[in-house]
Amino acid sequence: MNSNKMSKIQIAKAKRLRSTPYTSRIEKQGLKAYTTYNHMLLPAGFEDSLEDSYYHLKENVQVWDVAAERQVEISGEDSAELVQLMTCRDLSKSKDGRCYYCPIIDDQAGLINDPVVLRINQNKWWLSIADSDVILFAKGIAIGKNFNVKIIEPNVDIMAVQGPKSFPLMEKIFGKAITDLKFFGFDYFDFRGTKHLIARSGWSKQGGYEIYVEHTESGLELYDHLFEIGKEFNVKPGCPHLIERIESALLSYGNDFDLNDNPLECGFDKYVNLDSNVIFLGKEKLKKIRSEGIKKKLMGVIINLDKINMSQSIQLKDNENNIIGEMRSAVFSPTFKKVIGIAMLKKPYWDVGLEFNINIEGVSTKGTICNIPFI
Repeated sequence: MNSNKMSKIQIAKAKRLRSTPYTSRIEKQGLKAYTTYNHMLLPAGFEDSLEDSYYHLKENVQVWDVAAERQVEISGEDSAELVQLMTCRDLSKSKDGRCYYCPIIDDQAGLINDPVVLRINQNKWWLSIADSDVILFAKGIAIGKNFNVKIIEPNVDIMAVQGPKSFPLMEKIFGKAITDLKFFGFDYFDFRGTKHLIARSGWSKQGGYEIYVEHTESGLELYDHLFEIGKEFNVKPGCPHLIERIESALLSYGNDFDLNDNPLECGFDKYVNLDSNVIFLGKEKLKKIRSEGIKKKLMGVIINLDKINMSQSIQLKDNENNIIGEMRSAVFSPTFKKVIGIAMLKKPYWDVGLEFNINIEGVSTKGTICNIPFI
């Protein structure tokens, strides 16, 4: 695509495409692009180049507006049963104050979403969702089962603090207790008299935190404070990073997988508990899939190119021109000096080292199958 033409196209803001409490801040901090996520604006790029922001994230600290990571709050006496019914992960031994990565599936084992589930307590759960309407799925099941639950989208707007220097920055504000927090643990921490739920989590592998802001005014004060005192740590605004997420194989719902894929095809085996006594939708279907074996599989691919602009899946072919799969996400990696991507491969073409043919914007070249994550 012509980048000059693309730069003139803007997203028209509207009530149904919601801004976030941080929008006024980030637009003054060099925001260059939005995408949409859960019917909200999600920052997608700042003034720094993609490679410059990649190195900055890996070496310093960034503050992200990820309020588009919406919450589905499920509360009530049947809430635990409903949450378990939605996910193939066994939550019977879950604990308060812990986050759990939980693929959500339908009755045919198709992936609805892959949220991080926060157990506030046995009768209150937050599902921090990827980009699909989980609240409608949850309400449908609850109505059909006549569950005694309340399902809402609470007013929670997440900001993330990511990168190796996120730890000293957050310690400077919240004290040593914040760095004692274990990965995927969460607790409430005070900022100027207001308690904020903070989890040691985030959509990067560089380490950091997600702050679940329920009090907008205090959240904006905290946002500004992070930049005021973060200068010594070279803090910058940022957003979920395409290069870093693909290298780390942080899979993206709607890009790398969707309702047409199941957890076993996507490598979520450790989050699929078919041999426990828990009841969830699609369990029998998953048992059949496991017994028969999967017919396709998410893998990594490496292509000897120095750039790519990708907005839709690209077919992968063998030497006889047979379609063997499709590449779903890709980016040039400054670490590998090649294009790397995530692809769904048909059986039996997912062997590591297997070569394939691909045509990208009229250029034919070869690539190689590999494992993920890349690093």
